[in-house]
Amino acid sequence: MSLGELRRARAMTQHQLAADLHVGQPSIAKPERRTDMYLSTLRRFVEAMGGDLEIVARFPDQPPVRLHGIGDLAEEPAS
Repeated sequence: MSLGELRRARAMTQHQLAADLHVGQPSIAKPERRTDMYLSTLRRFVEAMGGDLEIVARFPDQPPVRLHGIGDLAEEPAS
């Protein structure tokens, strides 16, 4: 599911999500079209939609491993 599809599935408009994130609507439209973004950006989007982001690594020879601390907002590089 793409980020835009997820937002629509949560019955949110770009304007609603932008207001929740205190950004302009273009700041929502642009990441929805991208295939690459900071995990911290994705985490903020998901949390603004009421969810939690989990990163899971899967290997053929062991159970899934949930990764922690990746994309935390404190680790986002300064602009």
